[in-house]
Amino acid sequence: MNLRNYLSITDEIAQAIKEGKPVVALESTILSHGMPYPENVKFAHNVENIVRENGAIPATTAIIDGKLKVGLNDDELLLMCKGENIGKVSRRDVATYLATKKNGATTVATTMLIAEMAKIPIFATGGIGGVHRGAQETMDISADLQELAHTNVAVVGAGCKSILDIGLTLEYLETMGVPVLGYQTNDFPAFYTTKSGFKVDYNLPDAVTAAKIMKTKWDLGLNGGILIANPIPEQYALNFDEMEAVINQALKLADEKEIKGKETTPFLLANIKTITKGKSLLSNLQLAYNNAKVASKIAVEYAKLNK
Repeated sequence: MNLRNYLSITDEIAQAIKEGKPVVALESTILSHGMPYPENVKFAHNVENIVRENGAIPATTAIIDGKLKVGLNDDELLLMCKGENIGKVSRRDVATYLATKKNGATTVATTMLIAEMAKIPIFATGGIGGVHRGAQETMDISADLQELAHTNVAVVGAGCKSILDIGLTLEYLETMGVPVLGYQTNDFPAFYTTKSGFKVDYNLPDAVTAAKIMKTKWDLGLNGGILIANPIPEQYALNFDEMEAVINQALKLADEKEIKGKETTPFLLANIKTITKGKSLLSNLQLAYNNAKVASKIAVEYAKLNK
């Protein structure tokens, strides 16, 4: 496979990968479709700084001018944050965006895909997509789950987005053989809340254990990703019952407006922010920062194991 025509990696990141230094992949959909401008510009720089402060090198991904970008400069970050004519790109869209030179923000699925191509084993996000509520009728299931089933990247996120059917999402991951590990928790978090009513497969006591499980899984040839569920810090968590009421209100609005497919999550998150008077955005920021911190610590330990 000749990726040189498509993959554009910054010199710093390419050198780090070559030397086996810790690198953490970051998505851009959270910038273009998950947060308002200009707050997202500050977030983009903050999250990269957090990765560096914890001993790793940030690799924010995007699709720009026919290239899979691994690492963005300030102008490219600003382009993603302004979100003008920036599509939301999942696996099925990648070839079309590259061939037609459209600019796109990378989802969890696409970031995993690019990270594996670039040989980056860990990725920090807000929360993964999953099985949507009512999927028994709509078949609305995020491509993130299939990517986790097949792509060798560990994903650190605050569980899955609380707008989803969490029980069915976990059942799907179990069927696909994806380990769901809790970072210092037995409870599977639900994005804005530390608990969802469901449990993880295993409680990770520290970053060293996470790195050992990653290495062991892939050494054995057990292909596919790992979901490391890292709960939002308690002081920024929202009340589970209150959030359920808010989510149901937002879902009803989406149904009335006939919002479907890839537009659903951005629509729901924007309306949840409005209904909670901005509290959900603050929580979103803090959980993403926390995930970047934990992913960086795991990346450092994984790099040590592979020296």
